[in-house]
Amino acid sequence: MRAELLKVPRKPDDSFSVRQDLSNQVNNRWHYHPELELVHILRGGGTQFVGDNIKRFETGDIVLVGANLPHFWRYDHPDPVADEPYSTVIHFRNDLWGNAFLTLPETRPLKALLERSGRGILLRNRALGSRIGELSRAEGLDRLLALLGVLRDIAATPGTHLLSSIGFRPAFSEGESERINAIYDFTLQHFADNIYLDEVSRVAQLVPNSFCRYFKAKTGKTYSQFVTEIRVGHACKLLLEGKEGIKQVCYDSGFNNFTSFNAAFKKITGKTPRAYQETFMER
Repeated sequence: MRAELLKVPRKPDDSFSVRQDLSNQVNNRWHYHPELELVHILRGGGTQFVGDNIKRFETGDIVLVGANLPHFWRYDHPDPVADEPYSTVIHFRNDLWGNAFLTLPETRPLKALLERSGRGILLRNRALGSRIGELSRAEGLDRLLALLGVLRDIAATPGTHLLSSIGFRPAFSEGESERINAIYDFTLQHFADNIYLDEVSRVAQLVPNSFCRYFKAKTGKTYSQFVTEIRVGHACKLLLEGKEGIKQVCYDSGFNNFTSFNAAFKKITGKTPRAYQETFMER
């Protein structure tokens, strides 16, 4: 899948960049870069795309995205300017500490972590989240050592979750960036409605048969699978909010049939909608 190559700015005296985003529209385009990206979501939620993985994200999530792995975060409620940051974002290169550093016996866990980040890594750890935020205020050698400590602890954290499938291979070619982003934007705006193939094909500027082949070739999944994953992700959000009954959640998420909703939900999450909601309520 074609993504935008993003040039990550950093100060001349810094070996890696740390920023806090006061807008939730900074990472809302399908893009990639040679730097690894460590993101801590400070508030809000929405739909997260990492490689071929689509899921809900929420406050407290920490995600490590490997070099050149396409990704973006789409918040439920766009906010171009805010008083408090939505996320802390760190960009750094694999060779930040020098090529020989990762060949040391002591750095084997770090090397393994960076290799696994090629699929994207998700975890939740409040203490680590606080330390990621502190990086934005550190300077000089303290800043570099703080990043190393955070990565060391991520490598040692149990229960991390790999996001993208092992077979995902981003295929970069010129001229596809706007097309992919147009498909994503259209789908995220209309997933709760009936989406007809000729409509999304026009957005992609392709005839329907060509669109189906194109989308499957670039993403490894059919467009129907893609829409279903987004609908299930939205249903998860509504279930956790607990403001609507499960049948209403089904229809508000774009499903026309309660049986198919239950089947799709269980296939993607491993639980029925009711079991998913009850698990959350018990926490």
